[in-house]
Amino acid sequence: MPQIENMKLYIIAGEASGDLHASNLIKSLKKENQEIEFRCWGGDKMKDEGVFIVKHIKELAFMGFIEVISNIRTILKNIRFCKEDIEEFKPDALILVDYPGFNLRIAEWAKNKGIKVIYYISPQVWAWKQSRVHKIKRFVDKMFVILPFEKEFYERFDFQVEYVGHPLLDAIELYQQSARSSDEFRQMNSLDSLPIIAVLPGSRKQEVSVKLPIMLKALADFPAYQFIIAGAPSLDATFYMEIIGNIEANQNVRILYNQTYDLLSASEAAIVTSGTATLETALLEIPEVVCYKGSAISYHIAKRLIKIDYISLVNLIMGKEVVKELIQQDCNPDAIRKELQQIIIGGKKRASILENYKELKKIVGGGGASEKVAQSLLKTIRS
Repeated sequence: MPQIENMKLYIIAGEASGDLHASNLIKSLKKENQEIEFRCWGGDKMKDEGVFIVKHIKELAFMGFIEVISNIRTILKNIRFCKEDIEEFKPDALILVDYPGFNLRIAEWAKNKGIKVIYYISPQVWAWKQSRVHKIKRFVDKMFVILPFEKEFYERFDFQVEYVGHPLLDAIELYQQSARSSDEFRQMNSLDSLPIIAVLPGSRKQEVSVKLPIMLKALADFPAYQFIIAGAPSLDATFYMEIIGNIEANQNVRILYNQTYDLLSASEAAIVTSGTATLETALLEIPEVVCYKGSAISYHIAKRLIKIDYISLVNLIMGKEVVKELIQQDCNPDAIRKELQQIIIGGKKRASILENYKELKKIVGGGGASEKVAQSLLKTIRS
């Protein structure tokens, strides 16, 4: 493909999963055209690809209705600044990665300004706020989707999107090409020989504050295991240590940063906050229990609006309960403890979960999502 001289792309990712997928897209775009100039909102993974980060995701991730309302002034200030920054940069295209509350506002503004708008990783409009599809049709020039059922969903609204497969397949395949063995992982982090249960409490401060204490209390009845928290890059170790220190039930807890795939691969089971991590855990073939707990007001609002049967990507893609979802009041130490006993080695559910994971991989499809998006995206810009 002929390279477009002096191409400029503005990318907005507002959460940890978006940072991961956008970083892989940037890597693929650079393979196609090394002369692209990037200006981005994102995190450390995007920064590691050598792009300029205008705003870091740790300043952007607000979760739940109440949390958004309480931070509305900051959000509106960010939107104003983003518009001014895009106008000054004058990109050939704006690439939006998930993060719908913010990105759809920017999409409408950008389209009206004559800027080409490309969306990678669809907002979950199939779950709630389906009316957003009409806005997407008006203001998005090209949409790339990563879940098998999303293409059919958009077709019902007469909007053609491109299904590229899930980019997590690429990220995990890349990891597995040079993955450390379980023994190497343990030795590098001075871990003992006890089996590991991984704890993935999320990446936002407010969700970790709520869920991690519940997760840790559930582990008191597992003295033969060690528990390792996958630390979010945006959260300091002191924040985690304060929570751990307040849980007297168990002291055998560690925090590790930037080693989530190594941690999961070395684990016997995992406790995972709903989100992208549920699919990552499944693709790495680790039995898991999925947890979600938000503020009471946010939960009751969401319950009235959300139109799906499951909250985890694993169950959504499979169309049935493969992994247990513990939501709101059900997300408590006793329920987590009971489910963990079912999925560790010797547990009654373990074999069934692992068998379903094999089917999940077939449904999600082959890899190469980032390369497909990069190539199609550049064609779209050229046209």
